[in-house]
Order: sequence, then structure tokens, then C-alpha cells
Amino acid sequence: MDGHSATSATDILLSEGVILLGAAVFFVMLFRRFGLGAVLGYLVAGALVGPYGLGLVGGGESKLAIAEIGIVLLLFLVGLELHPARLWRLKRDIFALGLAQVVICGCALTGIIFYSTGFTWGAAIALGLPLALSSTAQVLPGLKSSGRINSPFGEKVFSILLFQDLSIVPLITIIAALSRNPADAGGPPGWMMAGYTVAAIAGLVLAGRFILRPLLGLVGRMGERELFVVVGLFTVLAAAALMHALHLSTALGAFVAGVMLADSPYRHEIESDVEPFRSILLGLFFLAVGMVLDLHAVAANPLFVIAMAAILVATKAAVIAGLARLFGMNWQQALGAGLLLSQGGEFGFVLFTQAQGALLIAPQAASLFSAIVTFSMATTPFLMLFARRFEFARTKDHADLPGPEDAPRGTAIIVGYGRFGQTVAQMLMGHGFGVVLIDKKPAQIEVSSRFDMKVYYGDGTRIDLLRRSGGDEARLIAFCIDDPSLDARALQPIAEAFPQAALMVRAFDRRQVLSLQEMDLAGVVREVYESAICMGVQAMEALGVPSKEVEEVERQYRQNDEQRMALQIEHGTLLAAKDLMYRPGKSMRLLSRGDGEEA
Repeated sequence: MDGHSATSATDILLSEGVILLGAAVFFVMLFRRFGLGAVLGYLVAGALVGPYGLGLVGGGESKLAIAEIGIVLLLFLVGLELHPARLWRLKRDIFALGLAQVVICGCALTGIIFYSTGFTWGAAIALGLPLALSSTAQVLPGLKSSGRINSPFGEKVFSILLFQDLSIVPLITIIAALSRNPADAGGPPGWMMAGYTVAAIAGLVLAGRFILRPLLGLVGRMGERELFVVVGLFTVLAAAALMHALHLSTALGAFVAGVMLADSPYRHEIESDVEPFRSILLGLFFLAVGMVLDLHAVAANPLFVIAMAAILVATKAAVIAGLARLFGMNWQQALGAGLLLSQGGEFGFVLFTQAQGALLIAPQAASLFSAIVTFSMATTPFLMLFARRFEFARTKDHADLPGPEDAPRGTAIIVGYGRFGQTVAQMLMGHGFGVVLIDKKPAQIEVSSRFDMKVYYGDGTRIDLLRRSGGDEARLIAFCIDDPSLDARALQPIAEAFPQAALMVRAFDRRQVLSLQEMDLAGVVREVYESAICMGVQAMEALGVPSKEVEEVERQYRQNDEQRMALQIEHGTLLAAKDLMYRPGKSMRLLSRGDGEEA
């Protein structure tokens, strides 16, 4: 009987896993294809196959409890990127701007719910305050992938998100204080939970310094990679378990653990090991959220759900934009921050469950407001597009982002002042040429200013901006940006507008080189070509190859590569001249003896 039960449980686990992952793959790919984001794909997949949809899988609540570890891992990885000194520098934005956002948005939404519905004050508070939180799982990955997390804009947004995560503890305390459930009467008072929080954070700091760092050093000396995975997951789960045992925010514990390792030499190793688990569990979290949505309750009140979602987005966008403006952002960037943080957040689902357990709201109300949060999150991919435009918007009096119209005229214009453009610009300036530097990343401009390097803000692929930069007088325009979409169609209008200027392009790979074949360019450089050849030369030298043979291999490789590129351009395909490539069993030595033919 036990064996049959175990077999049945295994069958259920396998069948549900296949259904959930299959639905997730399909909908995430579909929604990604249309630019709607992976989160919405997971939510729709979970709702469709869950008990309130097609009923193909069940147990959404249990899966949600497990998948919340994904949120914990996300906050741990965020903490790994934040040195304590940087947190101290952001203290004003975290504890002033963040506090103001949660309080004002929470009070405004509580009032709207109370006066527009039949809920009591207790229920309105239990629903309104969680709606003040935004989706860390949606916003932070977007900021990190675009490199904006370290920009002034990204730091303001991150500060608000961090305080929202910190506010989980007082919000749970408020819901417990309002509880109508007799079982909650024996819970610890709020002041005691605050004391627990301080003590737990102090304990995690001490454990990180005196236990975890020596342990990582020991693991590093042993050279066992899988042990880094074990230690990383142990760190996250131990910190989360400590907080959970004290009825505090598990995400906060993981975040503190991450901060304690932010300046560790093993930070990158841990980050790369933990990241896959975070991705999987975060996806499962949103699948489970979709599964627990009561679609029947939503279908019975569709106008209420849509209207409240719209009110939620509009209210938070307006309040956050106003606060961001007060804290130093210009109106364009403040509105961008408001749009970016206007949705409800994943911790709302957790707090609605707490409110339901405290008998403050009915299960149907929890489903309705979970659906409202979900609908608001569905707007995020669209609002992110607008937010990015506002983030990079610049007013005339914005001293931090000077436009190229202020630049002195130079011989050359360098578009993109990252690690590639810096080398090109340094060499030109070393010869005495006047160079105008343009970049559209505020973070890069800010970093460059610390080295007394004047970089002007703007999109250097726009003809009007190049003209304001002195393009009509420049003898060279070099596009040093990492943009594989920069092809002949994009560059032809620029070439026609500035015929006196030689154009040069940094190409991502051979495909981009092929896409530029129609252009009469002064130069196209594959970004890692020369550095890769340099390492290949050093690798042969390290293996004891005589210098003459090293030089011959390099010469032959360059010659073969030029021939391949010429044939690929002629035939319009990367597969042309593949017989010129070296491969196992076909080396330069074999070719020189005439016995290197392919099998």
C-alpha cells in the first residue's frame, strides 16, 4: 500500500511537472515574442492549467509556499550586489523616500477601498497597505539586465523597492494586530517583533563575518565547485529559516545575508551558482500565483477588477512621481519612476493570505484583489517602455546630462564610451585629435565624469543629434556601441547626411559584418577578434609551441579568416567556406602536408 501511494505521488509529481513546465514554456515564449515579459506568461500559464482553469493540476497553495523561496533567492542576489557602504550612501532614499511612498500610497489606496466598497476599515487596511508594494520580481531584473541598477535613476527605484521589502515586517504586524482570529491572540506584540528583527539582523551580520567567510575560504582552497552551490543555498535557506522562525520576513533575512557577502572575493562564484535556482523557483512562484486565482470570482466581477487595477496603477504612478520629484528627480524621470513602480507586487499575495487567515477578508476578496494585482502587473511591460523613455529624457537645465550641442567641435565623434569606445577615444586623443564623446547611458556618463572625462548625453544614431554634435565638420564618426541591430539600413541615412565623415562600426559578430557589406565603411571591427587572437597566441606559447610556429599559425588563421569572410559576403551565408576552418583532425600541419581533407 505504501509503495502504491509512493508510486501515485511520483506519478502525480511527474505529470503535474510536465504540464506546468510545458504550459510555462509555451506561454513565456509567446509573451516574450510579443514583448509582454515572462512574468505575465507564467501567471497566465498557471491560471489556465490550475484548479480554477482547466483543472489539470492542483495544490496551488502548497506550490506557492515552496516557490516563495524564489523571492528569497532574488533578494539574496540583490544583496550580493550591494556593498554596505553603498547602502549607507542610499540611506536617505531608502528610509525617507521609501517610507513616504509606502505610507502615502498605502493610506491613499486604503481610503479608496473603504469609500468605494463595502469593506470595513480593518479589511480596507489589510487590502490597501499591501497594494502599496510593487513587484520586485518584475522591476529589478529589468533594471539589472539593462545595466540601469547603478544609475541615479536605478538607485532611486531600488531604494523604494528595498524599503518595500523591509516594510513586510510592520505590515504583517499591523494585520496581526487587526486580526479577528482567536488563534492569533497569543502572537508576539509589535514591539517584540521589532526587537526580533534587530536581533536577527545583528545575528546574521555576525554569522556572516565570523562563520560564513572563513567557511567560504575553506571551500575555495578545496576547489570543489559543487560545495559553493551547497554553501550558497545553505546561506540563503539558513537566513530565511531564522527569520521565518521569528515570524519575520524571510526575504529580509536573505537580503542581509547577501549584503554581508557583497565584498567577499567569492561573491561572483556564489551568484553564478545560485542564479539558476532563483530563476526556476521565481518562475514556479508566478505559476503558483496564477493557479490560486479564483477565476470564477474574477469572472463574476470583471469590471470591478479592471477598474480597481486601473485606479491602483494611476494612484501609485501619481504619488511616486510626486515624491520622486521632491527627492531631486526632474519631472520626466519622476514620471518614469512612477510608471515603473505603479503595479502591485508579489508580496501582496502573501499579505492577502495573512489577512484571510486573520479573518479580515473572505477568500473571494483575496482572489479578487490577487487578480487586481495580477492585472496591474500585466501593464508593467508596456509601462516599462514608457518609463525608459522618461528615464532618458533630459531637460535643458539638467546639469548632470549635458547635451552634445554644448560640445566643442572635434575631428572625430565617438558614439558609445564603454570599454570599447574608451580605447578608441584614448588613442585618438593621444595623437592630439579633438574628440566628441556621446553615450546614452546616464550611469556611464556619471562614471566617466569621475575621471574628468566629458561625455555628452544622447542617442548617437540619430542624425539630428549628430548634427548638433558637429557631424557636418567631423572627419570621422565611430560607432563603438554594442548594438547588433546597427546595419546598413540604419547607417545609410547617416552616411548620406555626413558624406565628408569616414564611418567606422564596432560589429558584434560575423552576422553583423555581413549586414554591413553594402556600406562603404572606413572600417568594421569585430569586437573580440583581436583580443581572442592574442589569447590564442599566448595559449600556444604556454603550451611550448616555438615562436616561429606560433607566428605561422596566426598568419594562416588571419588569412583563412579573411578568405572566409570574403566568401561569406559573396554568398550571403555564414556556411560559406567552412572547409577553411580548423577542427580536430584538420590542423595547419596536416594541411601543409596535404593530408587534412575532411572525412
